[in-house]
Amino acid sequence: QVHVVESGGGLVQPGGSLTLSCVAAGSVFSISTVGWYRQAPGKQREFVAADTIGGTQYYADSVKDRFTISRDNTKNTLFLQMNGLKPEDTAVYYCAVPLRTYDTGSFYYLGSWGQGTQVTVSS
Repeated sequence: QVHVVESGGGLVQPGGSLTLSCVAAGSVFSISTVGWYRQAPGKQREFVAADTIGGTQYYADSVKDRFTISRDNTKNTLFLQMNGLKPEDTAVYYCAVPLRTYDTGSFYYLGSWGQGTQVTVSS
């Protein structure tokens, strides 16, 4: 179980930008595939982005070309740069450390979730 703390959320107007951060405790961060999920009100938690141990990034179609996932292994920190925000991006965002991969290539997370960080996109 990896303890994580997400931050960086807030209220932003449509078209605006935010950068989320997630600091992970322990020593597995740098050797793990990691990622971001989000949960909008009344909806299930959904995959947003992943950064693999091999250095490949994956994105949900809904955020592709707008969001960028990156990491700093020296600081056990995961980032999510969000540009061109839309009202439908409003959700609580959670990081997942480590992410695992099904044989099909999709990701799943077995750990406990942190408190998340709220992102609200509204004019």
